[in-house]
Amino acid sequence: MDMAEKRIFGKSDLWVSPIAFGGNVFGWTLDEKQSFRILDAFVDAGFNFIDTADTYSIWVTGNQGGESETIIGKWLKQRGKRDDVIIATKLGGDMGNGKKGLRATYIHEAVDASLKRLKTDYVDLYQSHYDDVDTPIAETMEAFNKLVQAGKIRYIGASNLAADRIAESNRYATENGFTGYISLQPLYNLYDRQKFETEYLPLVQEEGLAVISYYALASGFLSGKYRTEKDGDKSPRGSGIIEKYLNERGTTILDALDKVSAELNAPMAQVAIAWQLHKPFITAPIVSATSEQQLADITGAASLVLAPEQVALLDESSNYNESK
Repeated sequence: MDMAEKRIFGKSDLWVSPIAFGGNVFGWTLDEKQSFRILDAFVDAGFNFIDTADTYSIWVTGNQGGESETIIGKWLKQRGKRDDVIIATKLGGDMGNGKKGLRATYIHEAVDASLKRLKTDYVDLYQSHYDDVDTPIAETMEAFNKLVQAGKIRYIGASNLAADRIAESNRYATENGFTGYISLQPLYNLYDRQKFETEYLPLVQEEGLAVISYYALASGFLSGKYRTEKDGDKSPRGSGIIEKYLNERGTTILDALDKVSAELNAPMAQVAIAWQLHKPFITAPIVSATSEQQLADITGAASLVLAPEQVALLDESSNYNESK
């Protein structure tokens, strides 16, 4: 695999790098200056795909949401790179003051706010971050298509929507000559495989959806830095990561990663991402980095070739059909 080799994004005319940068760190664990440095390094390495959301990073004390988009927008304007990158953002998460969901009036309001923060007049991929079961699918899809016609967005995608809701939305779109969801953003990594492979994969294959997986490193667990209870102190999220992943199954996966990592002389995080890139249904895992070294480790996955037996070992170690 060539690092800069682009992939076609589902049924679109977008060509994206095989790794997307997750913008949730901008305005959270990275300030504006650090964010610019990481974005520069990412693009200089031949990558072009940046994923964010309007709610990033509302969870930080003193933030109001939109911080990530604002930083990306300033960077785009300063660097003049808008035509060189693919920007994906999301709406529907709770921005406070009743600003959430997928109602038509709110979709129009939310996209304008995102465009203003991103300092651009269009978004390449606009995604439903969360479902809104109180709003008819017809209303949501019609609103999205008005934005496509207006040139404000090029394509639409779905993140945390159930497979049957995506199928229903796309059925409605097809029947009415609209653009449907062309991509899915699911939780997927070596540990968290079951939901995607059982619930979403048949739909992905049937509809030719692009897949951009989030938590590709299981919140950092697959980098190998959490191996004992004590390691929970290594990050603010550490204790939660240990609780969720450090069990017999998690340890079996780390052992397999250790073995392949040693054979290839490559960081474990790189191997874990390369495993996804060897899956024909994964378009681009979304991964974040807070240092240039982390970024180099991650982007190196795009050119890391795993032998079939190494992929098989990782598949087997993370097999959810056996009780581990």
